[in-house]
Amino acid sequence: MEFHATHDIAADRDTVWKALLSEDVLRDCVPGCKELSGSPEEGFDAVAVQKVGPVKATFKGHVSLSEMVEPQSLTLSGEGKGGAAGFAKGHAHVTLDEVEGGTQLSYQLEVEVGGKLAQLGSRIIHGVAHKLTDQFFTNFKAAVEEPEAEGEEPADETGAEDAAPETGKKKGWFGRLTGRKPTAEAEETQEN
Repeated sequence: MEFHATHDIAADRDTVWKALLSEDVLRDCVPGCKELSGSPEEGFDAVAVQKVGPVKATFKGHVSLSEMVEPQSLTLSGEGKGGAAGFAKGHAHVTLDEVEGGTQLSYQLEVEVGGKLAQLGSRIIHGVAHKLTDQFFTNFKAAVEEPEAEGEEPADETGAEDAAPETGKKKGWFGRLTGRKPTAEAEETQEN
């Protein structure tokens, strides 16, 4: 199966590149992720629980990064094994292009499945793979565009947010990555 899509992200290309290589960001963005550890140089080991049709399994896998051209493109290659459920493997070529207002992330993904998963039929597999890929990039876009602060209350039904006290704020992914809290200007942009 092959997929391709583009996502416009309201952040500069260097920020998007750093997020793609961040263990914390990836852990938060992978649907069903229970564990993720590693580095861009060594690759990432992950454990994720997925349900594909009637089959629910815990997949353990490894993702490696190659063909890295900072901050323009990279290739992700990985394989996950779900025991009796089967396996999934694939690779994605990701490119980052500067566009007005931020970065355009494009990807081309090829996926192969085997075992019980393959017996479910290509239509179900295609739908689930597309859904999981879309969830990952939706989560990724949200993580890059809106680093959260600890103590922020979710928006109520009217869309208004309670003001978070200045103390106790947690650094978003960018702060964890760089050791800095967002600037007042960045925080103001997040609130708009």
